[in-house]
This record gives sequence, structure tokens and C-alpha cells, in this order.
Amino acid sequence: MSQESATPPRKAWREHPLWNWVGFLPFFLFIFIFLILPSLNLFTGAFTNQEGEFTLANMNILSNPFTLKSYIVSLQVSAITAIVGGLFGFFVAYSITHGGAPRWMRTLISTFSGLAANFGGVPLAFSFIATLGQLGFITVFLKGICFTGADGAEVCPFNPYDYGFTLYSMWGIVLAYTYFQFPLMILTITPALEGLRNEWREAATNMGATPFQYWRDVALPVLMPSILGAMLLLFGNAFGAYATARALTGGSIYLIPIAIGQQIRGDVLGNPNEGYALAFGMVVVMSIAIVAYTLLQKQASRWTKS
Repeated sequence: MSQESATPPRKAWREHPLWNWVGFLPFFLFIFIFLILPSLNLFTGAFTNQEGEFTLANMNILSNPFTLKSYIVSLQVSAITAIVGGLFGFFVAYSITHGGAPRWMRTLISTFSGLAANFGGVPLAFSFIATLGQLGFITVFLKGICFTGADGAEVCPFNPYDYGFTLYSMWGIVLAYTYFQFPLMILTITPALEGLRNEWREAATNMGATPFQYWRDVALPVLMPSILGAMLLLFGNAFGAYATARALTGGSIYLIPIAIGQQIRGDVLGNPNEGYALAFGMVVVMSIAIVAYTLLQKQASRWTKS
């Protein structure tokens, strides 16, 4: 055998394994600039003062009653919208997957969910103000429904603002957040509902189980990790939202994102390092939610394996 034939052919430089990672460089660069560097700046700023000296004074944020209230209200809004949006989204997703809804309805709802789940910020706040504000068209319509009472006076009993409702409150924020929470739930839980196998329902029916028993003993135990995981995703989505609440209430409602914005915006009384500490607390809460979501998704994935 000649020496030339025994020599293995050299691979082209494009076939080198490292070349396969070149496509990831823009992604890693983006993550480094817009995630890792800001996170490092946040962590260091939370434990330093404005002179750059190490301090733990910023960690006393919970001793401030306004900060504590901001955390409580943010947790309340996130939990309420996660539960309400989660339940509403689950039933809508069930109706288009197992409820016998026509295909065009499923396409319509899926398209709407994809758009509405990403509709937020100032446009969403303006939409709700134009709809349910003091001069919103629904409010004006309800105000105009009047009739003459027994005493001859005109009575207009359908004005929601006469009963304490106001869009510029915590419940107004809950209403606005629910608009993009339940479509996100539809998108998240639909694959899990599609993963329910017909064989399970048929086996339960053959064994004499009623539809209620099937859902209680088979379907819901299988879906529960996915449902809870999706609600945790909704919780984190609402906990970090800022623009909608800021535009809707003008910052008058105590929420952690708004409190952070007030600290780092550069006002005279602002303290960027305290804002970093508030953001650090948000990172802790979000990390707990992410870990719980990951564990639940791992549990749910057992039923999707063939």
C-alpha cells in the first residue's frame, strides 16, 4: 500500500466541529450584553452605595412600609391574574381542543391569543381607558341607561363608578393584566390538552367511569403539573409587567416595577442602589417561580413521552 493512499484525507476547514458554533456567536453576544452584564451591574449595585462602597443598607428595603406594600400588591396582582387568567384560559383551551368547537373557531382563537398575549404597555392601557375609563364608551353607555323612579326622579343605576369601581386602582390593573394573561394560558396549556390520549378516555368509559370521574381521576391528575406550571408562568409575566400599570395609573399604585422606576429614573429623591436592591428582590421571586415551573414541567413531560 502506498504512503499516499494510507494518509487519511484532510477535512475542509468548513467541516471542523468548531465551525458549527459560529452561528451561536450572535446569540451568545446578545445574551452577554443584554442579560449577563445588566445582571452583574444589578447584583453589584444592590450591595454598594452611591460612592461604590460595599454596604448591606440597601437590603433593608422591607423595613420601608411603602416598599413592603409594593411587594404585597405586586404579589396580589400577579396571583389573582394568574388564577383568573389561568382558569379562563384553561376552559377556552378545552373548548377548542375537546369541546367540539369547529376548526375555524380554533384557528380564530389561536390567532387572537398569539396577538393578545403580546399586546400590552401603553396601547393596552389606552384601550382600557377609552373603554372603561370615566369617559370610556362602555361607561358612557351604561351611564345613559336611565329610567324614571317612583318619585319622578331620573335614576341611572348602571354607572359602575357610582359603586366604587375605578379603572385606576389595583382591580383596574387586574382587569387589564387579565386581557393578556388568559391568551398566554391558552397558548401554554393547549399542547398539554392535546396530549390527552383518547385511549385513556375509552379505557375509563369501558370500566364504567362517568365523564366527571374520568376528569377527576385521570385527566386532571395528568394535567395538573401543566396547569400549575402555566399559572406560574402567568405569575411571573404579571410580576414583571411595568408599562401597562404605569400608563394606566400614572404610578399611583404601589407596584415593585413602578417603585424601581421611581428610584432609578434619576429624580432628585431617587436612589439607584435602592432600586437595584428592589430589582434583586424581584429576581429572587422570579427565580423561585422559574425553579418551580421547571420542576412542574419535568413532571408533566412524563405523560407526553410515548
